[in-house]
Amino acid sequence: MTGALLNLDSGIWNAALAPDGADSMSKPASSKGGGGSRTTSFRLDVHANIAAIADADSSKLLYEKNANKITPIASITKLMTAIVTLDAKLPLTDLVTVSDDDVDDLKGTRSFLTVGTTLTREAMLHLALMSSENRAAACLSRYYPGGRPAFITAMNRKAHEMGMDNSHFVSPNGLSPEDVSTARDLVQLVKAACQYPLIRQFSTDTQFDVYVGKLGKMRLQYGNTDRLVGRPDWAIELQKTGFINESGRCLVMDAQVDGRNVVMVFLDAYGRLTCFADARRVRRQLAALERRR
Repeated sequence: MTGALLNLDSGIWNAALAPDGADSMSKPASSKGGGGSRTTSFRLDVHANIAAIADADSSKLLYEKNANKITPIASITKLMTAIVTLDAKLPLTDLVTVSDDDVDDLKGTRSFLTVGTTLTREAMLHLALMSSENRAAACLSRYYPGGRPAFITAMNRKAHEMGMDNSHFVSPNGLSPEDVSTARDLVQLVKAACQYPLIRQFSTDTQFDVYVGKLGKMRLQYGNTDRLVGRPDWAIELQKTGFINESGRCLVMDAQVDGRNVVMVFLDAYGRLTCFADARRVRRQLAALERRR
């Protein structure tokens, strides 16, 4: 399916895909339909192979591109990991320790959290969301009642409850290409994750330091994997990045566009910066369209 901007009658962004060769910034064309709405010829320029843009309040899709295609989602998986962790209501101050079982033997990714590192459950969750720390996510799943198998079962059960019928999880960190979803399903995941204040806070923090080592005096400084976070021209409520070779570059976020919260999902992008550029283009183009209404 090629990209198509849906023609909505909700008064959010009432738009239709511009015909081939049309000027994407053409002037609004009046509609003779009732309700005082109008249709604008407008094309969203999205380079990711899979995408969905939705109004955060109504969940109505404003734009979709291969939005029903099932694809690996890499570390976007960690949003579900965070939800399952918080739903368990385990003490966030409990200490959890990285073990050999948390080391990535599938992709060989590296981590500053060496085996034996002990942090609070809250700190591990912080690192998993903000810096996409794979061992942190893996560690969280091991300390779930029933261990990692029970955690993965809870992830899939939660996905079913949320109506994510085309999603399936086999790991807590998304390193497996069998962690799959669709852009449409991820709109629901982002909306659900936004209901958790800690997920919003941790995923949008710009920096977080932890102290490790035998004496707890060695500082590890972590930053956010999303280069848009912390920029003064962006108001991001929640975000998560992801990448493995099978998934391509991925980005999901809930951000404000002219005072409206919009969920953006970009999957299977090629370039390292493509998803961020897509987000900028979508925000700029939707804001321009809103001003024409």
